[in-house]
Amino acid sequence: MTELIGMIAAMLTTLSFVPQAAHIVRTGHTEGVSLIMYALFTAGISVWLAYGILLGALPIILSNGVTLVLAMTILVLKLRAVLQARSRVQGAADETSAPIAS
Repeated sequence: MTELIGMIAAMLTTLSFVPQAAHIVRTGHTEGVSLIMYALFTAGISVWLAYGILLGALPIILSNGVTLVLAMTILVLKLRAVLQARSRVQGAADETSAPIAS
């Protein structure tokens, strides 16, 4: 019974990430996502997964394994968006500070 409760809890919390991940993958919009929060969250999920593996606890292993994939997907897309935005800002700054050719 304990294992069943753990599996239900794991399934519900993991499934809660699917709509957000699907939306971000489909649209590419990550503006409402905090980079620091997702970096910390992904690190935390990684540690939970390691903990589950050490315990041999299937609900912890499965839920955190799937959640880690979803969180990493969101984190990578957010990082890509941040780097692209910085690149655009840097490019614009370079253009405005370039000497004018005569």
